[in-house]
Formats: sequence, C-alpha cells, structure tokens
Amino acid sequence: MSLRRVPAVLVVAVLVASCTTPQPKPAPSPATATSPTPDPKALEKFTEQKLAWSACASVTDKAFDCAKLTVPLDYLKPDGETISIGVLRHKTKDSGGRIGSLVLNPGGPGGSGVAAAARIAKSRPAAALAERFDIVGFDPRGVGASEPKLVCLTDAERDADRAEDSESDSTPGGIAKQLADARAYAAKCAERTKHGKELLANIGTRDVVRDLDVLRSALGDEKLTYLGFSYGTQIGTAYAEAYPDKVRALLLDGAIDPELDTAESLVTQMAGFQNTFAEFGKWCVDRADCALGRDAGAVTKAFQELVRPLITDPVPAGTRKLSFEDAITGTSAALYSQDAWKFLNDGFAELKRGSGRTLVALADNYYGREPDGRYTGILHVYFAVRCVDSTRIADRRVIDSAHRRMLQGAPFLTGGTPDMSELDICSVWPVPATSEVHQPDVDGLPRPLIISTTDDPATPYASGVNLARDLKGALLTFEGAQHTVFLDGNECVDSAGLAYLIDGSLPAPGTRCP
Repeated sequence: MSLRRVPAVLVVAVLVASCTTPQPKPAPSPATATSPTPDPKALEKFTEQKLAWSACASVTDKAFDCAKLTVPLDYLKPDGETISIGVLRHKTKDSGGRIGSLVLNPGGPGGSGVAAAARIAKSRPAAALAERFDIVGFDPRGVGASEPKLVCLTDAERDADRAEDSESDSTPGGIAKQLADARAYAAKCAERTKHGKELLANIGTRDVVRDLDVLRSALGDEKLTYLGFSYGTQIGTAYAEAYPDKVRALLLDGAIDPELDTAESLVTQMAGFQNTFAEFGKWCVDRADCALGRDAGAVTKAFQELVRPLITDPVPAGTRKLSFEDAITGTSAALYSQDAWKFLNDGFAELKRGSGRTLVALADNYYGREPDGRYTGILHVYFAVRCVDSTRIADRRVIDSAHRRMLQGAPFLTGGTPDMSELDICSVWPVPATSEVHQPDVDGLPRPLIISTTDDPATPYASGVNLARDLKGALLTFEGAQHTVFLDGNECVDSAGLAYLIDGSLPAPGTRCP
C-alpha cells in the first residue's frame, strides 16, 4: 500500500526497536465531488466554531495542544449526524513573525496527521517553519484521534490473514474465493463501524477536503498553507480544485498522478517498486555481506529463490512465523527509504539462517502492527478511501489484466497475491464512488511547488511531472531512491521548500537536487 510510509530517520528507529508505524500505498487520482455542493450558509455553524485547545492525550510534550473539530457526517445534511476530527497544534513562539498555520498530511490514505505534525514540528529541518507557522496536523475521517474510527477486522483476524499463504490463483475457483473474501471484508467494515455505510460513503478525499476547509476557517486563516506527502498530495490537489481562491501555498511531495485510474496507478507503482528493488540490488552487491550474492543482474532470481520456499514452509520469527506474503510485504516496505536497506539485507541474511524476525518487523511496520499485537487500522482506511475515490472497476477481465501487468512489471513479487487487492475489494464495495479520475481544473490557483524523486518506488517520478503540469506549478527534482524527501535533511530540497512556504519563492525551472 502506500502512504508516506515512515520518514527515513523514523524507519531506522522503528526497526531497531522492532516496533511499528506504517504508511500505505499511493492512492488514486485527486478527487472532486460528483454530488451537489454543500450550502456555505448552512455550514457556518461549523466554519465559525472555536476550537477548544487542551493538553494532548497522545503527546506529553507541553509544546503541543490538541482539539476536536466538529464536522457533518454528510455535508449535504448539515443538520444531521456530526463526527469529530482530531487536531494537534504546535504554536510558534514568534507571534510577531507568525505567518499563519501550516497544515500537513503525511499520506495514506490512513496516515495520522496528528502523529506526523508532532514529529515534524520538533525536527531540525523544520525549525524555520516552526518559527513562522503554527504547525498543525489532523487525523482524517476514520483515522486515529478522529471519531468514529473505522473498524473492519479484529487484530486476531489481521494476524490470521497475514499468516494465510498461497500462490496467485487465477482459476475460476481462486477468483471466486478472492471475491468472497472481499465481500466478507467489506461487510465487516460496514457492520463494525459506527454509522456503517453512511461513514463509508462519506470517508473519501472529497469529504476530507471539506473538513480541511472547515479546519482552515476554525484556525482563523483566510488562506490555507498546506504541506502534503504521497496521498497528502491528492488531498492538496482536490482542495486546490474545490477552493482555489483560499490557497496561500501548496507544497506537494511524492505526487499522485491525477489522471490515472486505480488499475493504471497500481501497474505504474509496481514498476516503480521493481526499479527501486534493482537500485537496492546495485547497492547490495557492492557489499561483501550482500545476502543476495554479488551479481546485480541476478538479485531478483536470488530473492525469489530465498523467499518462495516460505509459501509451503514458513520460518520462525520469535513466537510467530514469517509467511511468504509477509516477506514480500516487508521487502517492499524497506524500499521506501535507503536508510532501511541495511535492515533489509540483514533480514535476508537472517532468513538464510532460518529466522524471519527482521522481515516480520518490516511487515509489521507496513501494516501498522504495534509490539503488543494491536493494529492501527491504517489499511482499513486505505481501502475505504480508495474504493470511493476513483471510478469503480467491475469488469473482471480488466482486474485480472491489471493483476497480470502488476506482476509482469515487478518480477521480484512473482508468486504473490496482492494482499486483499483493492481492485477486488472495490469491485464489490457496498457504497458508490464519490469521485472520479479527471484532469484537474485549478483556474485562479497560486503556483504550487511539486517535489518528485527520480527513483521513488511508490509514486514514480513521472507522476510529479504530470501533477506539476496539471496544476501549472513548479517542479523540483530530487535525484534519489526513496519515497518523499522534504524535511528529511537534504539541504537543497529543504532550502527550496522552506523558501516557498515562507516567502512564496519558487525554484528556477529545471532545478535538480542531488
């Protein structure tokens, strides 16, 4: 899946501690509402609300405060049920130089903006931002501190699903089982979540963007300054379409291509993962301890020979077992950041010795499994948002073709079954899509800054090029192999991003950062 997985420095800390904090796959194309527009007058009781800031339950640092933003469950029923959005703020100490609020989203769908803001606000690269902005993060609908939380599977059911291994089965019986599993999963999401189908029908980017504008107003900002990573770029793009006159600045890093449907975005993404796996292979074979050998052209073959036996013979991983699917997932997760590559190589060496601890830890990180066995629920939100954010694909021939092309583009994944494939799940999702793939219309939007990385596994470089074109924005190229880069400590990228957010200065056309 894809979200701005874990920032580079956090990946290392998480893996050393063998704990978790995920980040899903890139999401579908930017969304605009296909339903009527809410009446601004009827929404005034929400846009004019005063946030009641108090100590945060999840963060002990007194530099932060938290609040709950009240929003309509359904924006077309402003007098109906309401839900709450969790918000965290780090107030700038320099009131005289304060520009306003900087609202951010780390990706997903399903990533916690509250957790991301708490981390970023205290990071060294963001020091200049903390001097000029209140740094604000919010948990989108169904996520973290927002209520109600989306619930689909129990922790035990998630563990059991990950432990169930089989090779891709494209027989009629295999496809029938996949669809039955998808229907059962969707039914549980509707049954176990408060407001059920009504929340599922109003959980997509269309409604997250509406919440974001209510938040902007409640924060007292005339215009929005926004920082979005990965799926967060989709939120930013959709906000730019819905409220172009309310934008001060948009910095979007790790872009979602606004014109690819779900199938094409997944095919493109898998090719990106294969490309980054090849880069990992080049890095690995230069090391004397490379667990995949010393031939860069044979790393995919060596990897397959190492992990395919797990299909029938999982290996111990502490008190658990490493399955083939978890080995695939853990490997993919580590490709998000070069800082995790050493851990990945260590995991392969460990697997050769008959242990799967490190690869299970990497997979846990991806799936949001905490050390105590609890899951954050990030994947539930991921599927729920994807299934309403793009035109539904129900033709089995299109789905099967996409699956084949995904694996053809990423041969290192051969033998795997995409975990609870969103193409299968979305084809039987219990509520209709609320957005569709399209070319953004952003007349009147101030020029945004789009950052794209040449060897990004999750959001390929071309996606950033396309988004910059569609939004008439400036493109900043980072030459590297990781997923997102702003505020990770690259001086060239960070200085350009800071100048844009603070002063509105855009880098020169064609700027590239090594």
